[in-house]
Amino acid sequence: MDLFLLKKIITVLIMPINIVLLLLIFALIFHRKKPKKSLKSLSAALLILLLSAFAPFSDTMMTAIENDYPPYVKENLAIDYIVVLGCNHSANTKLPVTSQLANCSLQRMVEALRIYQLHPEARIITSGYGGSNSVSNAETVKQSLVLLGVPAQKIITENFPKDTEEEAQLIAPRVQGTQVILVTNADHMPRSMNYFQAQGIYPIAAPTGYWVKNPDGMKNWAYYMPSSENLQQSSIAWYESIGLIVQWFKSILN
Repeated sequence: MDLFLLKKIITVLIMPINIVLLLLIFALIFHRKKPKKSLKSLSAALLILLLSAFAPFSDTMMTAIENDYPPYVKENLAIDYIVVLGCNHSANTKLPVTSQLANCSLQRMVEALRIYQLHPEARIITSGYGGSNSVSNAETVKQSLVLLGVPAQKIITENFPKDTEEEAQLIAPRVQGTQVILVTNADHMPRSMNYFQAQGIYPIAAPTGYWVKNPDGMKNWAYYMPSSENLQQSSIAWYESIGLIVQWFKSILN
């Protein structure tokens, strides 16, 4: 089996919702033969589900990751490259190219456009393969940027990296010794910076797409109600936390 595919399958299996489903299946199978174990499994599933869908818990997890790097503000130095890491899209010629982008890619594209307007001297590097799509994520983001006024000749595409580690490996030789801004979602930024620094590149972080936009703001009663959005947020925070742990273990082994 392809190592990339195996990694994705393992990642999906250890997400909170899938752990909950496995515990519920276990509880159902052993309901009659081992009722005590079944009850424990059911209780664990409910606890994980409620915690993951509870805003104070998911916000605490996510804020710990998102606050590692501040938002980008213009600096008094020339920028050579704005690197936009890949995410997802769904190719569909019936839709405007900007509507084909998943939220994460749209957020990164808009942030890259904002920074390009601050630094028109820079070139933009878009990245990411196509997955099941015939057009790469890098090309789709490029088309969106061109549609919004960025000259096509100012954009370089890296159409083949499948994940962030490959992106860092492929982009690093091109940007070695230059001033680089790295654009990705705030929750993804710590892992991304680690990958680029491992390649000898020390970019300026430009996080975007914050989940927790105002952690110290006033909260009403609805904030404390479990929701699917909180569950998704907890899952992403869990995914990124596991990714950071894996990076740490790799750095020790290497």
